Amino acid sequence: MPIIKSAKKRVKVSTKAHTRNVRTKRILRDAMKAFSKAITSGKPAEITKAERDAVSAIDMAAKKAVIHKNKAARQKAQLSAKAKAAGAKPVKATAKKAPVKKAPVKKVVAKKPTPKKSAPKK
Repeated sequence: MPIIKSAKKRVKVSTKAHTRNVRTKRILRDAMKAFSKAITSGKPAEITKAERDAVSAIDMAAKKAVIHKNKAARQKAQLSAKAKAAGAKPVKATAKKAPVKKAPVKKVVAKKPTPKKSAPKK
């Protein structure tokens, strides 16, 4: 057991992070297994849904740095290739929202500073 206060805190923090990472890995593995099962079933609707869930899980794991971003990209490419070979429709990437128009901003005209009047001479 650590004796120093900062070392004790590191143990607590790393335990929390470990728990989070394990949960993320479990979700990722479950999604990948569900995708494999959907591929064997051969139903395009199931494959598309399973692929969408798997891609979401991969993105979440990459965002949380549980897996490397290049590994995530490679896995997503492999999933889409398998889904396409099985005859499912490709999953579209998240659509970008149309930019929202903001109200025009009124320009503020800076006022010229008034010169200070000097005190009258005596």
